[in-house]
Amino acid sequence: MIPGVLVGHHHRVEPGWATGTTVVLVPAGAVGAVDGRGGAPGTRETDLLDPANLVQQVHAICLSGGSAYGLAAADGVMSWLSERSIGFQVGTQPHHVVPIVPGAVIFDLPMSEWGNRPDASFGHAACEAASSEFALGCVGAGAGARVGSLKGGVGAASATVGAHRIGALAVVNASGEVVDRASGLPWLPSLGTSPVTLPEPKPEGLNTTIGVVAVDAELSKAECQRLAMAAQDGLARAVRPAHSMFDGDTVFALATGAVPLAEPRAFALDALCTAAAEMFAEAVVSGTREATTLNGVTAFRDL
Repeated sequence: MIPGVLVGHHHRVEPGWATGTTVVLVPAGAVGAVDGRGGAPGTRETDLLDPANLVQQVHAICLSGGSAYGLAAADGVMSWLSERSIGFQVGTQPHHVVPIVPGAVIFDLPMSEWGNRPDASFGHAACEAASSEFALGCVGAGAGARVGSLKGGVGAASATVGAHRIGALAVVNASGEVVDRASGLPWLPSLGTSPVTLPEPKPEGLNTTIGVVAVDAELSKAECQRLAMAAQDGLARAVRPAHSMFDGDTVFALATGAVPLAEPRAFALDALCTAAAEMFAEAVVSGTREATTLNGVTAFRDL
């Protein structure tokens, strides 16, 4: 995706299980920010990302299934980072660190038997699997995801904007649809231009799209927050309705600082924000397209 940014998955997809965890690792640290919308968020350590607060960099973002139970996966991410002395320095010895690991979860509990959900071992295993190349679809946190009446999954997209690389990763699990039920056409042409017939939605509303947008630019926390806000606009283009009372849509932004932001700064940042919205929308398309039919939930590719 972006140099210095690694992605790892761990999941269980088998009888009684369809859930998992995805970790976005930045071992060297990255400026972090977040934007949360909708009425049902499930998050961890998002307050410290406020530009007014002390900590400037994060070391990983943990995205998980399991609803609020799945927030435990971040404990395994912290353990993995701590074993390598990666974190915010709080003491005199190299291992005196506190890893900074914000996270968010999706609601996918009905896709597994009750009690089968990610724990700390999922986060640790996802870190072990982290790489610059990673799978898409029904993997990691997208294993039990659903988008409206269709199967959701993990998607990604990236682009070059001037001297910068920007990428987005989305775990697509919205209560809204990626297809206009009236016309049968996807909201975004990149998903398809031929009408399809959606299956009837199931009564339980799986919900919340979460993800990360990352850039190699040198940004402040406040500038990084603008990227996260813009990415939410991309979600609203690809899924309708978005940001409902039944979604906890949360997007994190990471800036590795490898490339100085061009001057005039505001115009360069605006170009990245425009791309953040476009890339997050395409990541939602990617997650929908790469998903496969599972547990009776039809994938878009099978319509």
